[in-house]
Amino acid sequence: MTDTSAQNPGGCFHCGENIPTGTHYPIMMDGRAEPACCRGCQAVAQTIIDSGNADYYRLRTDLPKTPEDALAELQKLELYDLPEVQQSFVKNEGEVREASLILEGIVCAACIWLNERHLRQLPGVLSAEINFSTHRARVRWDNSRLQLSQILQAIQEIGYLAHPFDTSRQEELFRKERNTAIRRLAIAGLGMMQVMMYAVPVYLAGEGEMTRDIQALMEFASLILTTPVVFYSAWPFFQGAWRDMKMKRAGMDVPVALGVGAAYAASIYATFIGQGEVYFDSVTMFVFFLLTGRFLEMNARKRSAEAAESLIKLIPAAALRLPGWPSERQEEIVAAVKLSPGDVVMVGPGESFPADGSVLEGASNVDESLLTGESRPVEKQVGATVIGGSLNLASPLVVRVEKIGADTVLSGIVRLLDRALAEKPRLAVVADQVASWFILAVLIIAAGVALAWYYIDPARAFWITVSVLVVTCPCALGLAAPVALTAALGRLTRLGLLSTRGHALETLARATDFVFDKTGTLTTGEFRLRRSDIVRGTESDALAIISALEQGATHPIATALRAAAPDHTLTASQLLNHPGKGVEGDVAGRHYRLGTPEFIAHSAPDLGPGLTLVGLADEAGPIAWFGLGDELRPHALTLVKELRGMGVRLHLLSGDREDNVAALAAHLGIEHAQGGMLPEDKLAQVKAMQAQGAIVAMTGDGVNDAPVLAQAQVSIAIDQGAEAAQAAADMVLLSSELLCLADGVRIARKTQKIIRQNLFWAAFYNFAAIPAAALGLVTPWMAGIGMSLSSLLVVLNAMRVSAVRSPTRRKPELAGQKVSPATP
Repeated sequence: MTDTSAQNPGGCFHCGENIPTGTHYPIMMDGRAEPACCRGCQAVAQTIIDSGNADYYRLRTDLPKTPEDALAELQKLELYDLPEVQQSFVKNEGEVREASLILEGIVCAACIWLNERHLRQLPGVLSAEINFSTHRARVRWDNSRLQLSQILQAIQEIGYLAHPFDTSRQEELFRKERNTAIRRLAIAGLGMMQVMMYAVPVYLAGEGEMTRDIQALMEFASLILTTPVVFYSAWPFFQGAWRDMKMKRAGMDVPVALGVGAAYAASIYATFIGQGEVYFDSVTMFVFFLLTGRFLEMNARKRSAEAAESLIKLIPAAALRLPGWPSERQEEIVAAVKLSPGDVVMVGPGESFPADGSVLEGASNVDESLLTGESRPVEKQVGATVIGGSLNLASPLVVRVEKIGADTVLSGIVRLLDRALAEKPRLAVVADQVASWFILAVLIIAAGVALAWYYIDPARAFWITVSVLVVTCPCALGLAAPVALTAALGRLTRLGLLSTRGHALETLARATDFVFDKTGTLTTGEFRLRRSDIVRGTESDALAIISALEQGATHPIATALRAAAPDHTLTASQLLNHPGKGVEGDVAGRHYRLGTPEFIAHSAPDLGPGLTLVGLADEAGPIAWFGLGDELRPHALTLVKELRGMGVRLHLLSGDREDNVAALAAHLGIEHAQGGMLPEDKLAQVKAMQAQGAIVAMTGDGVNDAPVLAQAQVSIAIDQGAEAAQAAADMVLLSSELLCLADGVRIARKTQKIIRQNLFWAAFYNFAAIPAAALGLVTPWMAGIGMSLSSLLVVLNAMRVSAVRSPTRRKPELAGQKVSPATP
């Protein structure tokens, strides 16, 4: 029997890969814990063992030699199709599944295009989007028609590798990619310097100053030094070209591989026959410059994606579970991925919450800034909900786990961010369409240039053709939009404004009109009962009836009225909700109406300025009137000032009384305001604005705002609002900081400007470089520099989005100011 411990010293028990520092994924076998490099290997190996196939590990004579071999083993066993393996990275929606995968082998925008196109052609795949900055793929498929193992196999068939997403594995893959790139770059750099040492004397030697045997020695030495540069440093270009040719398409690597390969082959021929030009120095130089450009681009891409990656890393690797709580205080450390809903965990000060849950014991302050952009700590007491990944600051908390894995708030944010990154705006789609035909056009042009120079000057025809092949850079076109969008969305996420649709930034940048709801948007939505006028009965009886009528309602007014009501046992039936007006139903055998004065068909008393009036009535008439007050959100006045300064027209549409709406609009400086509006009135108003050519951005929070949010060209929902509003919105404001909206417009406009700059530069470079190379003005090594700098310039320019700064903010002088709230 084979000793399994001897097969993987210091490596993963399942695949043999190195184990990232700080990870803990134990595999239990024969009563002992074996290490795994990631949760994917842990789940697969544990499933093999638990299913009675542990002999696979006892009897195997060797570990997989490469990750490809490891993946092949998994595909043969089809373990990735098992529900228990998919639990940590696949979201189920009936037969529709959605998985987050890491792709290995992605080197340029053309790789993204190839993989997306290949996956979308598979029967059963509903969507496939890949983010270039993170190399993370989001795939949705119909599990009744296609299995996950078939998707992984399809990716492998075109020369790439896909793994279930895991933070530690992604970090390990990036380190591996970076180290490999450094080695290739070092070999190319050393080769270039040594070859130039032999090439310079040949260039400087006058006629007859260097004998043929010395020149031949120089050429053979250059050949020896260039060979590892071509077959090791430049090997990814040849791999990519071969992959493209098998797929019968012309990718970005094809002209590069043709140029490098042809120059190297021609130089070998000239060296052995002793006549003709050699291009060893040009080959090593443009390989070195190409690799330098890709290496710098890789690091810039990594930085541009840091916002999304920082979210994923928030969940801790381990948790302190309390299996006997509350009767016992027994503690055990478990992997966070092993937690289940209902588990009770202890989270100490300075630790992150391992999952979404509710507080069972203790009181503390929690930092949710990385998730919501809210800079102030949030107080948590018994019964409060906590978000997985947020940081406990003050005291220990005992928490019941309620949501894990793909169902957590954090996973939802990352999923929405991935979707926004993957959905390409109009400019990016056009750029991709141009780039896909660009390479074929370049190959045709290169053939024409070769033919023309063969008749003009055969001695120059070869290196001019090589220059034409190398100087082109379709990747700059492909990178122009995605990298800028990644940087912009990452910046907005850190501020607390989450984009959920790819078009949101582009449309927000062009928005001409901003429409605001009132309650819960410009105001906090935190109502309090301030005054009452009891017509019949007592206040406590009236509030008990109201509490029964508003059972289950999420509107801020309903919440405030229920909070003011005493404990009671009343229940309501035959409930009928009238959006923007009120609710009616039966309580204890009597029919009641609750809502605006117009809804209960009675005039209201004057309870004072700035209050929203709610009346309760039965068949006999009014029973009681209640006045509720709200508070203006901090920085609402500054937001209005900044948006007006950016040339945006502002509108306030509310269901509140006309005088209240007019007073608030005058205070904030909003010129266009209307009150007493029902949801259909708001919808009609937005449609009328759009008919006049306006590009409308709508901000709201209530259920009744959902139709208007869906109608607007770009919509922003408040996170504290209703789920229906968030589902209809293109962006979600995660924090309570309204000024993020102004930042969003500012960053969106800057992003569109940078995308246009990138597209202009990419088009200008190619249209200028190709004729210059065709005329013989650009040597191959100069072409290599030009191609590298073209892509690098696009990436560095895109990263300027992350440097967009907000203007100096005012202190929240309006926080807590009482205003007239809305009845949306």
